Amino acid sequence: MPLYFCKWVWLSVLALAAACSRPDDRAAGTRAVDTTRATAPADTIPALLTVLYNQPQDTAAFEQYYRTTHLPLVVANRKEIGFTRADLTKFIRTVDGKKPTYYRQAELYFDSLDELKKGIASPGFKKVTDDLSNFATGGLTGMIGTLSNTHDGGSQAKTPAAIVTMIYKNPKDSAAFEKYYSEIHLPLVAASQRAIGFKRAELTKFVSDLEGGRPARYRQAELYFSSLDALKKGLETPAFQKVAADLGKFASGGLHALIGVETR
Repeated sequence: MPLYFCKWVWLSVLALAAACSRPDDRAAGTRAVDTTRATAPADTIPALLTVLYNQPQDTAAFEQYYRTTHLPLVVANRKEIGFTRADLTKFIRTVDGKKPTYYRQAELYFDSLDELKKGIASPGFKKVTDDLSNFATGGLTGMIGTLSNTHDGGSQAKTPAAIVTMIYKNPKDSAAFEKYYSEIHLPLVAASQRAIGFKRAELTKFVSDLEGGRPARYRQAELYFSSLDALKKGLETPAFQKVAADLGKFASGGLHALIGVETR
């Protein structure tokens, strides 16, 4: 399927999602199946802290400071904060070829929500957050989420994975979203995995911002591909077009559809 058709479908889907958005939008081989247990206690559900960086004023200055100062600071305080894994993504464009809404994403994984809350209350975490203003000149969004399925460790391949990231805004009706998402959309994605060519899917549901308030975004889904070439081929398949066309049926708050690469 030609790439121009892929872009046309995405423009149509995103336009539909935008039309359904609230006008007061706030800063607001794994199968793609949601395995969240609604009754599971907080100390058994893995959790993660997600930071979405907006586009900085100077990307070169951001990258220099991020690589040489901020990430070493995060690593130095890892034990005190208590995270078990860190995933870093750099977004390169939207699915329809435009400048990405966000510049980077950092995800810190914890064994549970309780462990996460202890971690973000630690002096080590304060050191990390106090450093953000030194380079995140475009601002950022921080959220707490829980894992909706198994998130495998980062790729160990020589070529960093390429990722399609869907960031869903808060829907008009969360119950209707969840019903359609779990019963129709995710089974459709899972059935299309081989045809699209993604290696695994990681699903997250955001539960709050860092202060315990309503999160700025609702859910996130990440499809991992072996390379950017594999991702591009996957986006051009009829199977992916079918998945894309389904988004307008439940993503009533709108969404961001981004292409990124793992960074280490």
